Amino acid sequence: MTTTKPPTEIDHDKLMGFVFRAVDEVGATLNTALVVMGDRLGLYKALAGAGPLTPAELAQRTGTAERYVREWLNAQAAGGYVDYDPDSGRYTLSAEHAIALTDASSPAYLPGFFQIALGSVLDSPRITEAAKTGQGYGWHQHGQDVFDGCERFFRPGYNASLVSAWLPALDGVVAKLERGAAVADVGCGHGASTILMAQAFPASTFAGFDYHEGSIATARQRAAEAGVSDRVRFEAAPASAYSGSSYDLVTMFDCLHDMGDPVGAARHVLQSLKPDGTWLIVEPAAGDRVEDNFNPVGRAYYGFSTLLCTPSSLAQEVGLALGAQAGEARIREVVTGAGLTRFRRVSETPFNIVYEARP
Repeated sequence: MTTTKPPTEIDHDKLMGFVFRAVDEVGATLNTALVVMGDRLGLYKALAGAGPLTPAELAQRTGTAERYVREWLNAQAAGGYVDYDPDSGRYTLSAEHAIALTDASSPAYLPGFFQIALGSVLDSPRITEAAKTGQGYGWHQHGQDVFDGCERFFRPGYNASLVSAWLPALDGVVAKLERGAAVADVGCGHGASTILMAQAFPASTFAGFDYHEGSIATARQRAAEAGVSDRVRFEAAPASAYSGSSYDLVTMFDCLHDMGDPVGAARHVLQSLKPDGTWLIVEPAAGDRVEDNFNPVGRAYYGFSTLLCTPSSLAQEVGLALGAQAGEARIREVVTGAGLTRFRRVSETPFNIVYEARP
């Protein structure tokens, strides 16, 4: 005897609600490229503080073609990035949006966030292929937008919080840095965090490590430009085998979860620290439960975790693949499992959680 499954009753309003939500998300996806376009062409900077402008006026100020600028402005207005006055046919960038789109010193600065997202999307066909087999895709294999966008996104947050809030939250660390401490910045990328600390604490010495040779080359150039090469060195090395010992402070900014063997890296940190040394760990903001991260920040980070963080870990030895939303409990497990005995949350922002670990 056969049974027939009754037809599922479709809620038409729910269906169409989802369709139009998807339309909005396609627009948002395309806007990622448009924001990068506006940033590179100087369109936002030309709009900032300029008052209402026509497409022709903005094109003239930026040396761009008016027809492209007109479509770009309409897309920006439709998305609420700029304001449009139908009576005058002019467009205005509000002061608040100008801060987020043009002020690289503001912690609200966003172009880097869009740039790393664009680079991730451009590389997504390769991640799709890797997902069929479970193979990894290394950080070094990505395009330049990922490297540059990553630094541009995280650097404003470091500028706003590292020296003023995160380091002071650590037990006795600022006093050591002021007297003269030895610091290892592991997973340093382009060296933004390393250079920032070196500028704030000229009596200390800093070593930045990253396995990506291209990023290390950029970091050396940035250190020279910042005038801190006398107390900063950069070296290409994995987190589990960087050089040096008896460090007063080891730092890892938004990179522990990307590592193939974070426990092995934590063991090396322990070996390289002085007995009274400190490990500063900055990780993406995340709750311990999956559902804790169902919010705009968590959604973005899960996306980056799928396209960047998890493939990067899987491309390395062990391939633990913590993911960008590992949460405090998993990070604590990694740290204490490596032999460090003290672990605590010391600070947080909308995008990051800051931990202190001690031997």
